[in-house]
Amino acid sequence: MKIAVCIKRVPDTETRIKIGADGRSIDEDGVKFVLNPYDEYALEAALQLKETEPDGSDVVAIALGSDASQETIRTALAMGADRGILLQTDEVSVDPVASAKVLVAELAAGGYDVMLFGKLAIDDYHQAVGTIVAELLGVASVSGISHLSIAGGKGVAHREIEGGVEVVKFALPVVLTADKGLNEPRYPALRGIMMAKKKPLEVKPVTLAQGAVAIKELVLPPPRAEGRIVGEGPDAVPALIEALRVEAKVL
Repeated sequence: MKIAVCIKRVPDTETRIKIGADGRSIDEDGVKFVLNPYDEYALEAALQLKETEPDGSDVVAIALGSDASQETIRTALAMGADRGILLQTDEVSVDPVASAKVLVAELAAGGYDVMLFGKLAIDDYHQAVGTIVAELLGVASVSGISHLSIAGGKGVAHREIEGGVEVVKFALPVVLTADKGLNEPRYPALRGIMMAKKKPLEVKPVTLAQGAVAIKELVLPPPRAEGRIVGEGPDAVPALIEALRVEAKVL
């Protein structure tokens, strides 16, 4: 089984973000970058699929981004991916269609049976790339999966929906996007980290098409107002209710 996992390098959620001088990007000085958390679920699903069919299975981690994304791919290799591919570009695109077209060219040439994505990237919260890739490839697609099983060229996935679970059956090839709760991603072991340095990582320069979506301006949210104590004990209840009604306007 040939499995591709498309991953992304994103800022750590605990990083304090500063807006760059151009007003349309972040200042990367001092910013810690990590493997997109939702992509970790996708990668773990790929590794578990490989464990069910160890003979002939191949897990490839594919990233679209700058040379710095090689570090992110090495993380995936340390977790257990067999090889990596960097679609190298210094351009930054926020248009999911432009990103999907570059990925489609690589995925179509690879002849993959299963193509996994995270449900979304935590830096821009786009949830469209995986679905667009499936549409352009003309293959089955199931988004936001919370359970997965594949055998004999067919699979079953579960999707959490309001009030229940949707069960979807599909045939390979397929594009799947992983939701939180699909699994518990493994930590790279020391042996995996050492082996990752020797695993193949191919760099392929690519050019992104002109996208229809662009960032005009980044603005930080306004600072929160300082809290205050309206009183103590039962006597504070009327003042609290009044503040919630008049100031917060939630009552």
